[in-house]
Amino acid sequence: MTVSEQDVARVAELASLELTTSEKATMLRDLNSVLDYFGQLNELDTTSVPPMSQVADQLTEGREPDAAALHLRPDEIAPSLSREEVLSCAPDTDGVFFKVPKVIER
Repeated sequence: MTVSEQDVARVAELASLELTTSEKATMLRDLNSVLDYFGQLNELDTTSVPPMSQVADQLTEGREPDAAALHLRPDEIAPSLSREEVLSCAPDTDGVFFKVPKVIER
């Protein structure tokens, strides 16, 4: 898989970036270099490599399996603010949505 000049141009357009010709060439080279490196990594045999440790494993290491529950808060349903309360703090609203100034020109 490689990145084309059209791909770089499209991503720059989506990100509203104005790239010079030399910046496009650099981006093309760098992105293809990253993909080549990932290709090399995909060729490695990792079947005998154990999975990396997980946060939950670190919390329970040397403890009872339920010890993680002591460190993590339980998910609880809590009331949220009403639309009226939230919009009352907004600098500008139409009564349903926040109104914000346009910040992107095309």
